[in-house]
Amino acid sequence: MIKYTAHSEYGDIKSVILKSPQNTFISEHQIESEWKALNYLSKPDFVAAKAEYQHFESIFRDFNIEVHHLPPEDGLSIDSIYCRDAAIVTDHGMILCNMGKKARRSEPVSIGAFAGKLDIKILGQINDPGTIEGGDVAWLDARTLIVGHSYRTNAGGIAQLEGLLSPFDVQIIRVDLPHYKGPQDVFHLMSVFSPVAPDVAVVHSPLLPISFRNLLLDRSIRLVEVPQAEFDSMGCNVLALKPGVCIMVDGNPVTQERLEKAGCQVIPIKGNEICIKGGGGPTCLTRPLLRKLY
Repeated sequence: MIKYTAHSEYGDIKSVILKSPQNTFISEHQIESEWKALNYLSKPDFVAAKAEYQHFESIFRDFNIEVHHLPPEDGLSIDSIYCRDAAIVTDHGMILCNMGKKARRSEPVSIGAFAGKLDIKILGQINDPGTIEGGDVAWLDARTLIVGHSYRTNAGGIAQLEGLLSPFDVQIIRVDLPHYKGPQDVFHLMSVFSPVAPDVAVVHSPLLPISFRNLLLDRSIRLVEVPQAEFDSMGCNVLALKPGVCIMVDGNPVTQERLEKAGCQVIPIKGNEICIKGGGGPTCLTRPLLRKLY
């Protein structure tokens, strides 16, 4: 019998939550009223975004992945397309995050209500003054959770997460992320680290803490390095559909070639509207629920 877990970033995805531009951007008016305040690089094109997303979502159908669509909801910003950030999924229930970006504070309540419709237990939630965003959280293996200490995820939030997971023998490793472009920038752990197989991770070493990089090497994880020229174009934000099969934003040829040399299959997507302008790659667009346990 196949076993499934929420404690993986690279096992075959069985089920996933998505939120489309149709349910997120809503209208040209909403895009126009929000994109500057949310620090998008430029205004997303609504029609082009829907076309990009249609192809992106079709990949999940091609892999027979069960897709659950978050509905449109008043009071949520166009940032809610990046649905990974609102929650952490564990084998013991969903943990609702508390967003470091104030404009996104309502998203965890929304995904929590949706989880209830899917009969997903809520293990707990992160409360003020603690903050955590899902882009700062990644499973290294079934017992090891890496958490980035960033401008979006603070020490208080990490402490609350440790308290929620301490009964379940989960080791949390805190990784202190650099200042980089400052508090207004979208900079998460998964901006510099994407596991794509048990022994392969995509990284941008210039912004990777030395202690964490050494930890990966000590675990015999092969590092696929993203060059500086491909960092801002989401070269490091890669979503594994199954071990060694991954989605990445098109236009990162060096990283793609390095992934392929590492034995991976790469499925490129156009992501100018749904990824690059808002600073969120394929991992950010998804909240995987269950993956195959290896």
